[in-house]
Amino acid sequence: MLPLGQRYVWNRPAFWLGIIYVCLPLGLLIYGANDIVDAENDRRNPRKDTFLFGARGTPAQLAMLPTWIAAVQASFAVIFLMLIGPKVLLWFGLLIFATLIYNWPPPGLKGRPPCDLLNQLGYLLVFVLSCWLNRVPSPPWPTFVFGALFAMHSLLFGEIMDLEPDRLAGRRTTAGLLGLVPSKFLAAGFLAIESTLIAICVRDFYLAGFLILSAGAFVLDATLLWRERLYNAAEMRLFLLAWNAVALVSIPWVWFTATLARLP
Repeated sequence: MLPLGQRYVWNRPAFWLGIIYVCLPLGLLIYGANDIVDAENDRRNPRKDTFLFGARGTPAQLAMLPTWIAAVQASFAVIFLMLIGPKVLLWFGLLIFATLIYNWPPPGLKGRPPCDLLNQLGYLLVFVLSCWLNRVPSPPWPTFVFGALFAMHSLLFGEIMDLEPDRLAGRRTTAGLLGLVPSKFLAAGFLAIESTLIAICVRDFYLAGFLILSAGAFVLDATLLWRERLYNAAEMRLFLLAWNAVALVSIPWVWFTATLARLP
């Protein structure tokens, strides 16, 4: 939605195909690959096997995942090839490459901090796909920088919540390398940079204000609230529900304001 600000796309079949793809088949590739490689981690993770935090696949289910992933990606690759042209094959190639190097050979980049964070730049491919499918200009460079920082701080927050299960499984992450308090300060730093970027380049002061308040929340967490204490299951559920609520509100916001789709 982000590159499509204030553009009427609701009557375009290509738009709805893109929505369907990023809501399920894209996740099947990215998170399905994670589930295969992280099967041992997930068995030790009390968050897993829930609707909010993801499934804990059985060996039989995980064995079938590569077949499902390949079939679904191939189907959409054919559809997008007809809609966009041969360049979409490069897009799929980059997406698969980013997924593979994150996971394979184990531990992949996910176990090599800070490359685990940098690999999240692959999510910017979603902006590109949206522009191609809906035939709109590319968003300005601050939008891509914001998207990259947002993707990295999102993964870092997940690593903070998974710190203990990752340590038990022997997985190295940026949060595990830094520790809880420094990781929370790093997340606050990402959010502060995002807020500054949005305020100066995009001039969406409401979004910038929300981001700086979020940065302040991480600082309070690191200094006064949880500090080195791990979040319990109820707290993590609350945080993720709030995170998803904010995400849902942001969908109409970024379309209606269109501030991230083009410079003022």
